[in-house]
Amino acid sequence: AGGGRDWKMLGGGNPARVPAAEKVWRRRLDELIADADRMERLLVYYDGPQGQADFIDALSGALRDRLGWNVGPENIGITNGSQTGFFMLLNMLAGTGADGKKRRILQPIAPEYIGYADQLIEEDCFIAGRPGIEHIDAHTFKYRIDFANLPIGEDIAAICVSRPTNPTGNVLTDDEIRSLALLADEHDIPLIVDNAYGAPFPGIIFDDIQPMWEPNMVVSLSLSKLGLPGTRTGIVVAREDMIRSLSAMNAIVSLANGNIGQAIAAPLLRSGELFDLCRDEIRPFYEAKSLRAIQWIHEAMPDDFDYHVHVSEGALFLWLWFRDLPITSAELYRRLKERGVLVIPGHYFFYGLKDDWRHRDECIRLTYSQEEDTVREGIRIIAEEVLKASLQPRH
Repeated sequence: AGGGRDWKMLGGGNPARVPAAEKVWRRRLDELIADADRMERLLVYYDGPQGQADFIDALSGALRDRLGWNVGPENIGITNGSQTGFFMLLNMLAGTGADGKKRRILQPIAPEYIGYADQLIEEDCFIAGRPGIEHIDAHTFKYRIDFANLPIGEDIAAICVSRPTNPTGNVLTDDEIRSLALLADEHDIPLIVDNAYGAPFPGIIFDDIQPMWEPNMVVSLSLSKLGLPGTRTGIVVAREDMIRSLSAMNAIVSLANGNIGQAIAAPLLRSGELFDLCRDEIRPFYEAKSLRAIQWIHEAMPDDFDYHVHVSEGALFLWLWFRDLPITSAELYRRLKERGVLVIPGHYFFYGLKDDWRHRDECIRLTYSQEEDTVREGIRIIAEEVLKASLQPRH
């Protein structure tokens, strides 16, 4: 952080700077500053704990008109970033209740977002399903939910997935989401879908999918991956009673939410410009970067080496699997760090999986959202270290 070494920061999740999006944010800030009364009100007054009424009204209207969701302002709550929202949601649902029973969150497919791992106040409240692995070609694979073996029982308080999945870029199909919603309905629990990278915005999702919301679903959205992470604007779409509880928690934890992001986005939601920006600029920008990074991986790795890249269907990351690598991904991380490349070892993303599985120590996550020279050089160094390690005995 203090400078010095030329680090290849491939471990984080910061969005890239998308020039077309930055022009829109700059224009909106100029418009807000030009409206002196509006700007002063944004800076001087607290919003209510549910969020800014104008933004919530604009968003609920857009979700109804564009997606056909049966939602109103009463179904939307704002939090100081989706990370804060998940802290409140997960602790609202899981842990030991007044009846003395412990309830857990089911993640139907591991690996899953590392940011959930330490959210729950009580330990041992996540349980995950081990995925099936589909080999698409010699060096490409995809995780699939193993519905037949999901560990769901009376202790499950909610099902939680990210779509696209962080860390792998996996996108659950519409049929998979419907099946999970049906399963949740059968057990009278909510299905939580984290759309931080997905539809309807920011749209960093490379397959055509149908965004879904039903009364037993909780959908999380965010302005961060649009290019506004500094505004800390998380969005929760849920039943009215859950939004009331979330608003009450907001009032206690943070009093009110940051409002600049909401003010920037509200008119863009009403006009539809936000959705055009996602479709015409943000999605193509990231999809092109993903394709280039995958090509650099294939160029850097010998074709006869046993490496695999998870199919990139969205989000900001690539998930690499080096099957039968003699060292663990944690050791690979250490060696890469010595060479100035930061990635995240894969085992951290399998925190809800209870059984021992060598696969989790054979994977790493890297981001492709950084500058192209940084990503390409980082991939070259990763390939060198993996090939060097492959010559050592397994331990």
